[in-house]
Amino acid sequence: MQIYRARWVVPVTAPPVRDGAIAVRDGRLAYVGPAANAPRGELHDLGAALLMPGLVNTHTHLELTAMRGFLEDLPFAEWVVRLQRAKTSVLTPESMLDAATLGIAEGLLAGITTYADTCDSGVALEAMRAMGVRGVMYQEVFGPDPNTCDDSMASLRQKLDRHRAAESTLVHVGISPHAPYTVSDRLFEAVAALARELELPLAVHIAESADEDAYVRDGGGPFADGHRARGIHVAPRADTPIALLGRLGVLAARPLLIHCVRTRDEDIRTIAAARCAIAHCPASNAKLGHGSAPLAAWLEQGVTVGLGSDSMASNNRMHLLEEARLALLAHRMRSPGAAPLSASRALELATIGGARCLGLEREIGSLEVGKAADFAAFSLDDLAAVPHADPVATAVFALGGAQASTVAVLGKLRVREGRVVDVDDGIAARVRATGEALHASGVSRSHPKA
Repeated sequence: MQIYRARWVVPVTAPPVRDGAIAVRDGRLAYVGPAANAPRGELHDLGAALLMPGLVNTHTHLELTAMRGFLEDLPFAEWVVRLQRAKTSVLTPESMLDAATLGIAEGLLAGITTYADTCDSGVALEAMRAMGVRGVMYQEVFGPDPNTCDDSMASLRQKLDRHRAAESTLVHVGISPHAPYTVSDRLFEAVAALARELELPLAVHIAESADEDAYVRDGGGPFADGHRARGIHVAPRADTPIALLGRLGVLAARPLLIHCVRTRDEDIRTIAAARCAIAHCPASNAKLGHGSAPLAAWLEQGVTVGLGSDSMASNNRMHLLEEARLALLAHRMRSPGAAPLSASRALELATIGGARCLGLEREIGSLEVGKAADFAAFSLDDLAAVPHADPVATAVFALGGAQASTVAVLGKLRVREGRVVDVDDGIAARVRATGEALHASGVSRSHPKA
């Protein structure tokens, strides 16, 4: 039995324990509580550290890690077009696998043990398996032209057959019809039916931007202009993107709804009634200029919410404790005078909330006896974390950007003494070279306008 002792143990679903410990047996938690009462075993004294459940990133695009800093200060519709052009003209399966692997290494150093990744190339599944982390890879599917629906579905089925054969105890497969501006009504319906048929989880980018609103509600805006230029018929589809998913039966499949920045009260009631969860990405939403999502209204309606980093093309870093801080601060700025979102609730979003989004709350998301030993420890010796009388407030307000000293998935160490275990030493150089190739390609704007 392995015993991990720390200045603070934060179970999330129970009060913090000062001078606490956890015991790990066969990859599962056998004890959580005061160190003085811990069972006997091989002791790992983490010292002045805060030990918590492994963080759950409910939305990533690991294959895009090489695009960090590549598409800056662009209008959203142009950002989407340039991103897709760069993927097809510069990136390769090998470079995207390296990018996904490096992204997971970055996430591990931020204490992230579970990844919900929407992926076009399929490399995220291979990277998650190789890095020994937990996750769901949602295979993306695209097709704004209803005439290409059959081809899109045939390709999707082939990819799913290949990916499902590579599933493991830790890593599973889902489906992601990308977004209303890249998926026709016919394709949305077909994908939702397939998800129900195969009992696979579903995820969709939705209600993210003003451009998406205009496309769905009015058949207008830059996405509509681009599609008409390609000969694709565009017309108004629904009053809101959420209403569109309801009309097409997608909400009946209980998808993970990514972003939901522009959700009205009626949309939120619809989401709650359909029992759909939301992946909230505060940094990406702000960086792309989409605004601040109505987090408080979601929570008041009982919607399950987790936190996501989104891609490095839209965020530039992956740190869930920082996302928790941003979510809390954005809520307080959006709703002055309202009852504040607490630090403990924000930490829940990064842990047990994310686990609930993925249907994994019985396995991960909190430190409880019998659950998987997925955990992360952060040093409290950093000056920014001193003093630390309130460990939860310290985690949310002070540790954003800090590196984890110890991280484990199913009891197996993935970060030891601040270093990722079993990662290729040359991978950073290869991803850096891919980034240089992207910049040299001319796809991005060399000198963005102020």
